[in-house]
Amino acid sequence: MQIDWDKTLDDIIGDKLSCPKCGSLNTQLVAGYSRSPATSEYAPRTHNCKNPAECDARRLVIVCEPCARDLRLRSQPVDREAMMTLLVNDCRKDLEDCLDYLADYWQEDLDVDPTEPAPRLEEVEPEVFAEEDQWRKQLEEEYLGYHRWFRESNTRIPNAGWRSEYVEEIMGLGYKSLLGD
Repeated sequence: MQIDWDKTLDDIIGDKLSCPKCGSLNTQLVAGYSRSPATSEYAPRTHNCKNPAECDARRLVIVCEPCARDLRLRSQPVDREAMMTLLVNDCRKDLEDCLDYLADYWQEDLDVDPTEPAPRLEEVEPEVFAEEDQWRKQLEEEYLGYHRWFRESNTRIPNAGWRSEYVEEIMGLGYKSLLGD
């Protein structure tokens, strides 16, 4: 008799989620948001912070219940599908922030005179644009990974129309997107 170890392991731990803090396997974790830099290593998504040890960006943290208590994290139980929904929605929020920044927030940051005709960020500060563009591409690749997970899991993509709206807006600003055209 020959044992298919991949299938056997999938049967045993396939529905389990691993806590990033303690490593325990669970069928359900808990998720919550935190600004504490101490929780950043337990956030499944990265942030574009210059100094992560001091970054107080609000981030999604997913751990087991005992670890959530240790971290004093206000959280709600999540299974695999709920966790992926939180992750894709969190990524969408970051992509929308990028879109808003490219549309006009950068003008406030760089103190562009509002009475002047609106230039493009890449014309005013090419280095800032390159950094923002790279961050946006990284987020778009991350989003596509979540999208693939929903497809491969035969799970309905939450708010499926968001992708086309985002693409229309980013292309309307004159930029390309990895999410389609």
